[in-house]
Amino acid sequence: MHWDDARTIKQQLARWAEELADEEGVAARPSRLGREGVTAEDVVNAPTLALGLAPQAEDDYGIAVRYRLDVPRAREIAERVAAEAGPAADVRRIGRIESLTASWTGAALPVEAAQGQTGRVRPLRPGVSIAHADVSAGTLGGFVTRGAGGEVYALSNWHVLAGSPSAQPGDVVLQPGPADGGTAPADRVGTLADLVPLRPSQPAVVDAAIAMLDDAGVDLGYPVGPVSETVEARGGEAVGKVGRTTGVTAGRVSAIELDGLVVGYGELGAISFDNQVEVESTGAGAFSRGGDSGSLVYRPDGVALGLLFAGSETGGPGGTGLTYVNPIGAVLESLGITLVTG
Repeated sequence: MHWDDARTIKQQLARWAEELADEEGVAARPSRLGREGVTAEDVVNAPTLALGLAPQAEDDYGIAVRYRLDVPRAREIAERVAAEAGPAADVRRIGRIESLTASWTGAALPVEAAQGQTGRVRPLRPGVSIAHADVSAGTLGGFVTRGAGGEVYALSNWHVLAGSPSAQPGDVVLQPGPADGGTAPADRVGTLADLVPLRPSQPAVVDAAIAMLDDAGVDLGYPVGPVSETVEARGGEAVGKVGRTTGVTAGRVSAIELDGLVVGYGELGAISFDNQVEVESTGAGAFSRGGDSGSLVYRPDGVALGLLFAGSETGGPGGTGLTYVNPIGAVLESLGITLVTG
């Protein structure tokens, strides 16, 4: 079906899914956060259902239905919604979705194949380990500017460059991140400059922050060369990323405009995200793992589509998990920034 028709049906199904959840007595869902005593932890453990658009052919879309693998009531609701959507439904079971760093308590992260990504790198380049001084480690996604001043900033996630509601502009940012041996002042590369706050009681669209760099001399190189421009994902694109943990990986955009995606944030609880992009791996392993948060996701021609922030360890082709990405346009608009391109 056409994009506009699929959007309309998705909205109708979302309203119906809410009604079904009411019938099932499921109070602990994203739309109820902060009401009726529903907490973020309640939502983490509740049946969750996300709906979006699944690419099927050129300019043809079905309804993406995503539900938690281990929650029977979520499966029941998903099956009823999928039956209503008909043959156009793309139904997938997914595991619990988490933001892709360890918590800011300093827990160690796995290193799989990211040689050269976890050490001290100067000049800074995309894909290397970076983090707030009190966070474990994430990924430097790219470089941005803001306004007419010409200052260069590093772009990553809120949970990489801030990591806590107590984080403040001016806090020290390290490369590599603390989990990879970064310490202050030796590995300081800048300071937290701005962020988009995340609150469990409010739906979100982006997990993003920027750090002002002490040294504006940076390397813009990605595995595909310098990024050339930014566009909105339409679904079905071949994509890649370079991240702190899994290095260079390849994938495919398997869903767009996903709403109601519940992501766990450790001590912060759970946050529901709307308008998200889903990526499945097309390689032998996972597209992303913990520590890859903040990676820029781009097409093979160097066009940026989004900012990686979360994923599951199960679900998707081969059971290697699915990755979730903020649309790059929403990220740039939320912070009033422009991606530095080649």
